[in-house]
Amino acid sequence: MTSSLLTPYLSGALDLGNRIVMAPMTRFRADEGGAPQHFVADYYAQRAGAGLIVTEGIWPSFRGQSGWRMPGLVTEAHVAGWRRVTEAVHEAGGQIFAQLMHGGRIAHPLARIDGGHPMAPSPVAVPYRQHTRDGKSDPVVPREMTGEDIAVAIEDHVLAARNAIRAGFDGVELHGANSYLIHQFLADNTNLRSDGYGDRPRFALEVVEAVAAEVGASRTALRLSPGNPQFGMEEADPGPVYRRLVEAVDPLGLAYLHLTETEGYQALADLRPRWHGTLVANVGENREPTTREQGEAVLAGGLADLVSYGRSFIANPDLPLRFALGAPLAPIDEALLYTHGPEGYSDYPAFCLTAEHLGHASECER
Repeated sequence: MTSSLLTPYLSGALDLGNRIVMAPMTRFRADEGGAPQHFVADYYAQRAGAGLIVTEGIWPSFRGQSGWRMPGLVTEAHVAGWRRVTEAVHEAGGQIFAQLMHGGRIAHPLARIDGGHPMAPSPVAVPYRQHTRDGKSDPVVPREMTGEDIAVAIEDHVLAARNAIRAGFDGVELHGANSYLIHQFLADNTNLRSDGYGDRPRFALEVVEAVAAEVGASRTALRLSPGNPQFGMEEADPGPVYRRLVEAVDPLGLAYLHLTETEGYQALADLRPRWHGTLVANVGENREPTTREQGEAVLAGGLADLVSYGRSFIANPDLPLRFALGAPLAPIDEALLYTHGPEGYSDYPAFCLTAEHLGHASECER
């Protein structure tokens, strides 16, 4: 019996061979200027068996750079580097969206090419030491964004989306989750503003509308993680905020909504009835990696149309094939997760059919 995850999906501009999405994962494989290194194209092309790939978070401007050796989509070198990636993925039969990720307060002058001080909705620092080019450093208190700063940040997303399309991406996913800038406007403890942007959904909606107007709604997506406490975020009652946002974004006709389920708030059950487009579910955040069976249960329950997988794709570039075969999943080499070369990144082997049939899969994978 064919897994529901492996059935095709067609809706709007999405025409996918299966319902498995590769989730965005930061891996620090950019060069020091923020361009993806040459082996990044290999990494994504190896995983083109996913119905859709979403890249790691890409900063939309030097002002929005979050971490050292994270990639950008600003300069011509960035565009050229990502064009190599999209061409490789398309040649392998895949589709790929660029995730645009503005760091906001998740930044440090020693982790940024321009050395700039981070800005955020309110002057609230992250509650942990931050990774910089010189090692771990104490956090800095971000400068509160002015109205002009906010307008510039919106335009930065627009320009980066334009660059993404020039680089050959099939669309862009706006990162409104996991503590980055859009999420900072949505959360209780990071948006203490008393002006119009104290209305928490406003910034997210304006970014979505501006990017959709630039590259088309069918090439624009949004990721949200209501109630996610990662990196010191607090949302005591996320439901009202996210219902308003989803209901405002729903009529725009976006490519999809990528929704992370976290403890304490059943976002999929609450927001699915308010969203009439394609919904991608991620149910592995802050938990064990999502299994094939868990993904199938999400689809069977009508909670989503597609399911995203992150960590399982790291050591299993052919994850959909392994699901189809019932093959074992390879383990991640944790020591190489956040290094800067191809080791532990683009050198994980695909599953060997011949050896599997002979009962020597592990020997083949060596």
